[in-house]
Amino acid sequence: MSDRFLVAVFATPVASFLLRYGKDLGYTPMLFDPDGARVTDVDGDFESLTTVPELGPDADVVVTDHNRPELGEVLKAVLGRPTRWVGVLGNPRHAGPHVAALEALGVPGDEIARVHRPVGLNIGSRTPPEIAVATLAGLLADRNGRPGGFEF
Repeated sequence: MSDRFLVAVFATPVASFLLRYGKDLGYTPMLFDPDGARVTDVDGDFESLTTVPELGPDADVVVTDHNRPELGEVLKAVLGRPTRWVGVLGNPRHAGPHVAALEALGVPGDEIARVHRPVGLNIGSRTPPEIAVATLAGLLADRNGRPGGFEF
């Protein structure tokens, strides 16, 4: 078993590719979706959970759908764990709905600031596999203390 965990939050096409490619990169992949009926929408060899798992500093968490109504509650629960990294997918030209959702739940600003958005490298990704590649490249760059891109 790997000493690194990748948790995709919400069953989406991006989550499917993220977990599949993440496993190839040495992560132990997990899918968390509070709506267990949606989990069947994602193919792959990974653990699927309907409650937030116990996560530590070896876990990277990527929320793959910023439009789900339970976004705030899910993020609040994830932020209650000492994860290495938490991010929410979404267009960086639009305000992230996670901020207002977390503020409404009384989450302190320093905890909200732990949530990365945008996530991944700016490679112009549009499709689920491209978004997964960009996201994983960003996680690897961050984990390795590198800026990403073409600067060495």
